[in-house]
Amino acid sequence: MHRSLLCSVMAVVAIQSHVSAEDVTWLSEVTQSPANPVMEKSGRIVPLLRTADGQEIRTVEQWQQQRSVIESAWRSFLGAMPKPQELNLTILKSEQSGTVTRQLIEYDAEPGQRVQGYLLRPTGVSGRLPAIVGMHQTTDSSIDEIAGVSGRDAMQLGLKLAQRGFVVMCPRCFLWQDVSSLNEAVATHRQRNPQALGMAKMLYDAQRAVDVLESLDDVDHNRIGSIGHSLGAKEVLYLAAFDQRIRASVSCEGGIGFRSTNWDAPWYLGSAIQNPEFALNHHQLLALIAPRPFLVIGGESGPGAADGDRSWVLLNAATPVWKLYSPQSRLGLLNHHQGHAIPEDTFEKMSEWLSVYLSQ
Repeated sequence: MHRSLLCSVMAVVAIQSHVSAEDVTWLSEVTQSPANPVMEKSGRIVPLLRTADGQEIRTVEQWQQQRSVIESAWRSFLGAMPKPQELNLTILKSEQSGTVTRQLIEYDAEPGQRVQGYLLRPTGVSGRLPAIVGMHQTTDSSIDEIAGVSGRDAMQLGLKLAQRGFVVMCPRCFLWQDVSSLNEAVATHRQRNPQALGMAKMLYDAQRAVDVLESLDDVDHNRIGSIGHSLGAKEVLYLAAFDQRIRASVSCEGGIGFRSTNWDAPWYLGSAIQNPEFALNHHQLLALIAPRPFLVIGGESGPGAADGDRSWVLLNAATPVWKLYSPQSRLGLLNHHQGHAIPEDTFEKMSEWLSVYLSQ
């Protein structure tokens, strides 16, 4: 048997049999902050374990009440999207790529708004499998690269995870859905949903991708995760924060800090976050994810890096919430120091994180 095929089959067997440690063996390495990290212009970092009237939060039960307040504030800022309806899913094309069946599908995201994505399934495996929503990066090839139709091997996250035994859903971001430019996509979205930010649309579409996975008989609904690089990593942060169906995630080089990348672009959060008095920040979203495992991948010190040691400022601000649940949090940051990239050994860690935490 070819070595790569053998490795894929072995990975499928491992996931199927739920053979895993309770945690990745390297968890302590990615949950230990460097001393005194600094993030310039980090924005307001409001303490999470204190209520508006100054009361200290000491229990998970008290945090759950505060969590609702924070989530409501964020949802109000993002703006409302329409209530989802039936998926009306159709298969446009089906092909085989080694040990993976790859289907181009189309379905309703917003009512009457058709969206395409790739659905990847490992072949020759029975039973209900763990599943991943895979978010593509900023690229004109959109879903083709992450699904392994074209592009660099390092960016074919969806195909590589399907080869390891996951069912993977790769939705096309609205910025490339039947439009000729990013600005056109934003304008079209705001015509339909004038109160909703671009990030609200991305979150909505990501949740519809979870709906697709939940509609499949071969998916274990209790073992759904998410992964994404760059643009896709931003979507992973919001999906994990606002959708508790997501049980484990990897956010690779998205830029946790508002000033780390172009979060103020109209297709994300807009100019409001530039105000020094803006009350929201991403440490709150990291806290909303607790205690579900969440790994940030950074490449700081390399070219164009979006995350790295400076990102610990926000992770450290969220960690006290995680420690309400357990002394050992599963909120971590792996900094490979190689820029805005996914080195092969880093991908293996990303894959292991999802394999371990979606096998429980």
